[in-house]
Amino acid sequence: MEDTDILKRIAELVDEEHRLRSAAQASESGTEGDKDRLRELEESLDQCWDLLRRRRAARQTHGDPDAQGVRPRPEVERYLQ
Repeated sequence: MEDTDILKRIAELVDEEHRLRSAAQASESGTEGDKDRLRELEESLDQCWDLLRRRRAARQTHGDPDAQGVRPRPEVERYLQ
């Protein structure tokens, strides 16, 4: 996976997130399914940004960015706790 692939995925996730949020604002409420999907999108975005940061760090320290893999959601989400 290349950084450009990760950035493309981030853009896709952000576009979907914006569509869901806009739809929820237009109807002044979102369905439970929309809320669940937004949570999934946020977690997926966190995973993508984490992977991109670790790939860039590996490159800066002369490591192998391709050795970096996507970390599980619970691991990425625990950063803020």
